[in-house]
Amino acid sequence: MSMKKWEILKTDRQKSAELAAATGLDAFVCDILQARGIDTPQRADVFFAEQMFDPYLLPDMDAAVERIQRAIDEQELICVYGDYDCDGITSTVLLYTYLQTMGAQVSYYIPDRDREGYGLNREAVASLAGQGVRLLVTVDNGVAALDEIAYANSLDMEVVVTDHHKPRETLPDAVAVVDPHREDSKAPFRHLAGVGVVFKLICALEGADGLEMLEYYGDLVCIGTIADVVPLTGENRTIVRYGLERLPFTDNTGLRALLQVSGLLEKPRITCENVGFILAPRINAAGRLGFTQKAVDLLLSEDEEEALALAGQITEQNRARRGLEAKILKDISAELARRPQILYERLMVLAGEGWHHGIIGIVCSKLVERYAKPCLLISIDGEEARGSGRSVEGFSLVDAVAQCAGHLTRYGGHPLAAGFSMEAAQFPAFCEQLLADAKRDHDRMPVMAVRIDRIITPAELSVDRLKKLSILEPFGTGNEAPVFALLGVKIEGIYPMGSDGGHLRLRLVQNGRSFFAVYFGMARERFPYEVGDTVDVAANCDVDIYNGEERISVKVRSIRPSGLEEDILFDGVQQYDRYQRGEGWTEETRRRHTPSRDDIALIYRWLRGHNGFCGDLEILSCRLPRQIGYCKLRLALDVMNEMGLASCRPAKSGVAVTLCAVDGKVDLSQSKILQSL
Repeated sequence: MSMKKWEILKTDRQKSAELAAATGLDAFVCDILQARGIDTPQRADVFFAEQMFDPYLLPDMDAAVERIQRAIDEQELICVYGDYDCDGITSTVLLYTYLQTMGAQVSYYIPDRDREGYGLNREAVASLAGQGVRLLVTVDNGVAALDEIAYANSLDMEVVVTDHHKPRETLPDAVAVVDPHREDSKAPFRHLAGVGVVFKLICALEGADGLEMLEYYGDLVCIGTIADVVPLTGENRTIVRYGLERLPFTDNTGLRALLQVSGLLEKPRITCENVGFILAPRINAAGRLGFTQKAVDLLLSEDEEEALALAGQITEQNRARRGLEAKILKDISAELARRPQILYERLMVLAGEGWHHGIIGIVCSKLVERYAKPCLLISIDGEEARGSGRSVEGFSLVDAVAQCAGHLTRYGGHPLAAGFSMEAAQFPAFCEQLLADAKRDHDRMPVMAVRIDRIITPAELSVDRLKKLSILEPFGTGNEAPVFALLGVKIEGIYPMGSDGGHLRLRLVQNGRSFFAVYFGMARERFPYEVGDTVDVAANCDVDIYNGEERISVKVRSIRPSGLEEDILFDGVQQYDRYQRGEGWTEETRRRHTPSRDDIALIYRWLRGHNGFCGDLEILSCRLPRQIGYCKLRLALDVMNEMGLASCRPAKSGVAVTLCAVDGKVDLSQSKILQSL
C-alpha cells in the first residue's frame, strides 16, 4: 500500500455563509460547493441547472439525421456498429431499438473482442456489405477508422459516425461525423459518453426535447454514462439524475431482471455507486470475456423468464472475471518478488503469457490504487500482444503511448487510460522507450492524490447534516462524493469483515466520541496500523439505511499517520527510487539521505525492541525519529541486509524485516552500498 498525497481544499467560512444566505442552501453544503470553486450564486445556478442543449449544436448532426431518415423512408438496410464495453452495448441497444420503433430495416453488429478487437475492421465491413447493408451507423467508435470507412465507401456503403473519443487531425470520409470533441463543435458540453451522443442523435431524429426523451431512454443512457466514467457535470449530471430516478421503474425487461438478480431492486434508492460497482461490471464482464451477445440479448429481451436466466448467466461471468483478476494479480505479485526493481521505475510495466486481455485493464486500476503510480499490463498471445494502462492525474497515458506509436499496430485512449496492441517482439523496445520518455519528460513523477473537501470532527457527524449532501448528487467523476478528513483519531478496534476477511471495520475515537468506519478492500494482514495508533482518516461520510433505520456511514478512502509531513515523505520516496534507478544525486541530496553509523544503529535498536517489523515501510519511517526519513531508512535496511544484520522480504502487508543472529561486531565500513554513497 502506497500513501497518497492529501490535497485539503480551503474552506472559506465567510464565502460559504454568503453563498448560503444568497441561495438558501444549507451552510454545510455551501462549505463543499465553495471549496470546489462554486462560490457565487451564479456558479451554483449553473451547477444545479437541468442542462440539455440543442442536439444540432453537435457537428454534422443535420447530415446524420437526413441520411438516417432517408434510409428509414426508403427501407435501406441499416446496421448499428457498436462496441463490447458497457457504453458500447447500451449505445447499440439504444439506437437499434429506437430505429426499430421507427420502422427501419435495422440490424446491429458488435465486434468480437478476442478475434476482431475494438472498432471497425475490414472483414466485418465486407461481410455487412455482402448482406446488403447500405448505411452503417457507428456508436462509441469510428472517429479514428479512416481506412475502414474508406473501404466501406468503396463497397458502395455509406457511414454515419457517432463517437465521443477525441478525433485525430484528419476526420474519416463519412456522410457525417458526430463527435462533441471535434474542434468545430458548437456544443457547450463536450464530455458525453458514447451513449450520450447516440441519445442526442435520437433527440434530433425525434425532434423532441431532451428532458422529455429521458423519460423513455434515461435508464440505458444513465448506465452507459456512469460506466464510461465521464464527468458527471453539465448535461451528464442531468442525464444521470433522471436515469437513476427511472431505473427502479424501468420497463426494459432485461434491465429489470439484472436489477433483481443483483439485489438492487431491494434498495431504497439506486445510486451511481450501485450502477458503477454492481450493474456496469456485470455488463462489462460479458464483453470482456467474449459473451457480448448475452448482454445484448438481455437488454433486448421481452420475456421475463429468459431475461432472468440471462441475468444469472452474466452474473456468473462476472464472478469468473473476478477469478481471472485474482490469477493475474497472483502472477504479478510473484514477478515483483523476483524483480522488485519494477517498483522503482516511473511506470510499472509488466507482461504475461496468457493473461486475459479483457481483464488486464481492471487489474491495472487495482495496481494504480495499490502502488500510486501509472501501470501498463501487456497480455502476450503467441506473436501478438495487447496492452492496457491506467494512470494518475498529471501523467497523460495516451500521450505517452502515442510517443511509442512506432512500436504499435494500434492505440487509443485518454489521459488516465489507454489501450494498445503490438507484435510481441516489440515489447522490450516499447518498454524501453516508454520509460526513457517518462524520464525525459518527468524528473519527478506526479504523486497520486486524494482531494479532501472539508475537515470534519466526529461531533459534526449526524444523520441530519449528512442527508443534506444529497442535493449535490449524482456523485461520480467530476462531481465526486465529498471526502472529509478526520484528523488525530485513535484506533480502538480492528475487526475483519466479509466471508474472506477482505474488508475491515474500524472503531475510532476522538475527544471521547467513538464512531465506526469501514475500509473496503483492506484485509487485516495488509493493514499497516494497530490498536492504539493515532491516525488521520480521509473518508466518504453519508447515510445508509439498515433494518429500516438511518445510520451514519463512514467509508475510508485513505489513512495516514497523524501529523505526517507529506512533502518530506514523498521527497524521500522519490529520492530512493532515483537511487534504485541509478540516477544521479546532487551532493546535497547525498548528504541528506545517506545513513550514518548512528542512524543504522538507531534503526537496529528499534527493530530489536519491536521484534522486527512487518508492514509498509512508509509507515515505519513515520514511527522512527524525524531525522531518519524514508530514503535513509530504506538505504539503512539495504545495508543491514547486505551485511547480514537483517533480512527484508516481501509480505502481504508490505515488507517483513527480521533481525539475523550475528557473531561479534559487524564492520559497516565494508558495506559496498555505503562505499558507493
